[in-house]
Amino acid sequence: MLAIAREGVPVLLQPGAAGNCRLNASGRDRAIPKVLSGQLPSHDLVTAITAEALALAYRIKGQVAPMAGSSVTDSSIVGLSSIGSSSIGSALIEDGLRRLAPEQLRAALTGFLPKGATAAEQTRAIEAGLRSPAGEALRDAMARWIVDEIVPVKRLVPQAYENWRPPVRDAMMFVVARLSPARLAPKLLEQLELPSNTSAEVRLLRLIAKVPGLQKLGQVIARNQHLRPPLRSALARLENGIRDVRPEDVVAIIRQELGPRLKKYAVHIAPTILSEASVSAVVRFTWRNPRSGKRERGVFKVLKPHIPEYFAEDMDYLQGLAQYFADRHHNYRFPRNLLPDTFKKVRRLLRHEVNFVREQKTLLEAWSLYQSMPGIRVPRLIQPLCTSRITALTEERGIKVTNAAARLPESRRKKVAEQLIEALVAVPLLAAQEDAIFHGDPHAGNLLYNNRTGELTIIDWALRERLSRDQRRHLALLFLMVTLRDPVGTCNEVLALSQQHIGSASARGKMVAEFIARFLGELPVAPSGVDAMVLLERLAMKGVKFPGPLIMLSKVMFTLDGILGDVGGSSSGMGFGLTIARHVAQHWMKNRKEFRSPLKTRDWITLQCSALLYTSRLWLQGEQAILDRLLPAGSTSPLASG
Repeated sequence: MLAIAREGVPVLLQPGAAGNCRLNASGRDRAIPKVLSGQLPSHDLVTAITAEALALAYRIKGQVAPMAGSSVTDSSIVGLSSIGSSSIGSALIEDGLRRLAPEQLRAALTGFLPKGATAAEQTRAIEAGLRSPAGEALRDAMARWIVDEIVPVKRLVPQAYENWRPPVRDAMMFVVARLSPARLAPKLLEQLELPSNTSAEVRLLRLIAKVPGLQKLGQVIARNQHLRPPLRSALARLENGIRDVRPEDVVAIIRQELGPRLKKYAVHIAPTILSEASVSAVVRFTWRNPRSGKRERGVFKVLKPHIPEYFAEDMDYLQGLAQYFADRHHNYRFPRNLLPDTFKKVRRLLRHEVNFVREQKTLLEAWSLYQSMPGIRVPRLIQPLCTSRITALTEERGIKVTNAAARLPESRRKKVAEQLIEALVAVPLLAAQEDAIFHGDPHAGNLLYNNRTGELTIIDWALRERLSRDQRRHLALLFLMVTLRDPVGTCNEVLALSQQHIGSASARGKMVAEFIARFLGELPVAPSGVDAMVLLERLAMKGVKFPGPLIMLSKVMFTLDGILGDVGGSSSGMGFGLTIARHVAQHWMKNRKEFRSPLKTRDWITLQCSALLYTSRLWLQGEQAILDRLLPAGSTSPLASG
């Protein structure tokens, strides 16, 4: 039952026996008060209001006409355009939708959609409702249905992370409220049609299909090892398990972009998709290399057809999310920049991933960096077959490194872990170049491992950053000083890396030194490989500023630490520091003339002196721990460290 206006007089529409609406000639003073006073059953009221919201859209200029079989037909609706601008009509619809329980909204919307209509017709009906004057209220109701019933936040976020539930819920509501009707309507219809026993994890993946901003956010979240296993497993599929584009559409883009070059290089394109990411799809091909005269294998990385259309919208809502949480950070009891920085990172990832020309230049540089490193590979660019929407690369063998490691014995897994540290940290950190690049998004899907050859291949160089030679020198020393538990050496490197030129004798310099001493004193006997990055993050929260590339590298290190945990070769036991030291020693002994580490002679002397005191520092730390356990707090002074 719903209230409409005929020639300015409110009347009631009541469902007929066949489901069609019929007019009930009620007066103004009887119809509207009866509805607004809540005398009608809430389910009937909101079902009718939902139907009205969608029916209103049929009268909006440029929208679709009513469909045969709908419970709201053209002959049953008179003057609906007038109620769209009526304050009574809008208030009635919004009030009803606010009172609607999630399961009632689903029943209402399902009942309105015409029986026997095609999916396209039903999608257009929902889209029309979202564009109607009541569209905002309808969006809000559908968002509540999503976050409270079909993808309940309480199920997605474990109890241990209960304080994350409000921001996750608010973020989901924010995005649903801002997706265009053309993108949101088919998702709502799909959710209505999924079986009632569909898991929340599967529903979530369907919701974020063709929404690269949310897919990229899911990839970032999936690296948290503390998520519920079903959710982490589902989100992990976003690294290489996305399926939201057809092979024929990808092939069509290749043919359009390359044109006569396909014939010139005798290119044969595979008819199936090898893998998909949030913004691109990968297909195999073979071509005739004019240099070798032989047919060679390669892969095309192709920008998906829907990305140009949706990219601007995704960038807008990610920017909006960053601003939304920055303005309300006090509501969530998190550090001010924690949530905004997460969305800014995702936005940066997305912006770089669609810039194929930039990535092509990076691939050339990365290939040059790793070409002399045994066991580490980077795909080689096939430049004649590249465009702004297509990147052509040599095909590399291997599978996702975490999957490959699961098939190996423990000794081999430890070697894979060391190989990852060397490839992603040691090589760029100790490179001879003045400004060396490092991979900015090393999730497991971007790291392929060949168990037969023992080779690690690093793919997807869309996100990368640079560190100067001097920055890399101090960063390498920081890793080693933290490994050696040297508070003085660690403090010197932290101050050298900061952007504020803090003097060691200044009040701020003394605060940093005291903080570092406490931090090192609290480390376990077997430190983690990311201890140096944790230290920098905690100091940043104390107001010490570091260069942007260094902050990104810290995120890379945390991502790598998670992968090392999955591989099974934990980064504990000084893995990072020892791997870096071993890399330096091996390459210096092999080629002393050409190996140009950023570390200087005096750095090695300092490290040797610090290493002599390493055992005594551990002994003093152990003695201090025993005293802390045996004696009451405050009854003894901390032992001085060496």
